Amino acid sequence: MTATRPVVLSGMRPTGRLHVGHLHGALANWVRLQDEATCFFFSADWHALTTNYHQTETIKPAEREMFVDFIAAGVDPEKATLFVQSEVKEHAELFLLLAMITPVGWLERSPSYKEMRENITDRELALYGFLGYPVLQTADIVLYKANRVPVGVDQVPHIELSREIVRRFNAQFGPVFPEPQPLLTAAPKILGTDGRKMSKSYGNTIDLGEPAEVTRKKVMGMVTDPARKLRTDPGNPDVCGIYYLHKVTSAPETLPWVENGCRTAAIGCVDCKKKLLERLLPEQDRMRERREALLARPGDVEDIVELGTRKAREVAQRTMGEVRAAMKL
Repeated sequence: MTATRPVVLSGMRPTGRLHVGHLHGALANWVRLQDEATCFFFSADWHALTTNYHQTETIKPAEREMFVDFIAAGVDPEKATLFVQSEVKEHAELFLLLAMITPVGWLERSPSYKEMRENITDRELALYGFLGYPVLQTADIVLYKANRVPVGVDQVPHIELSREIVRRFNAQFGPVFPEPQPLLTAAPKILGTDGRKMSKSYGNTIDLGEPAEVTRKKVMGMVTDPARKLRTDPGNPDVCGIYYLHKVTSAPETLPWVENGCRTAAIGCVDCKKKLLERLLPEQDRMRERREALLARPGDVEDIVELGTRKAREVAQRTMGEVRAAMKL
């Protein structure tokens, strides 16, 4: 790491194959950041346990698929460190130490804590690990002294909580950690095949590099403006998932054709979908080729992650040496 480059950390829970929403919401930004900063991108497998503790057997296979998609999407292991959270035990040690100074009230006011408690009703979430995951998230960030964390605007409260924990630690034990700053990313809105946010939990995704006919079938069956019942009815592209995919996939000059054509009924929904496929299918082909090449050499991906994990561990061990010295442990 150099003093002149910002340090960026981000991770994903391993849920398996990634989709178009992941690509345009996070991965494309990671690819850009790896040329501007010292980047650590990781599999948040311990975070996955906070809600998927009942399906632990799915985590490792999902993790392998996720790393393949990271690299296929353009994350370069020569520029960014890819690692597995649970393989760097210092995450757990720092989580424990930070938990000793974090008030429970700070955790209970987390917006995502309340939201997920309300929306996930098929399993027990009144658990210490689930309540305390923002402390683990803080440990993830400050273990690498990351000063930039790419997030959407809805995640800024999470980073502010991390900043509060850092301020309390530094005030108590001395200035060990920089306060992480949110690196706001204009994550585009990506609607799934049913008109809701694209999400695995909704079963409405377009997976990266899936077969062309699968993508074609999904796109041609996607929900558009429900008010546009006839070909001659004008539509509203702002409520149409196809339009949002055009915005992240198609050439800039295509967007006025889509928006004006929809609003004036100059084009139909089938026309709009076919135009999207002209750009989306070649992208899927390229992603599929990269995925297949990586899957044909699984040892290469494993070696990349193992090397990245060793690099991450070295950084984490140095930081924990400073932490123990500051706390006189």
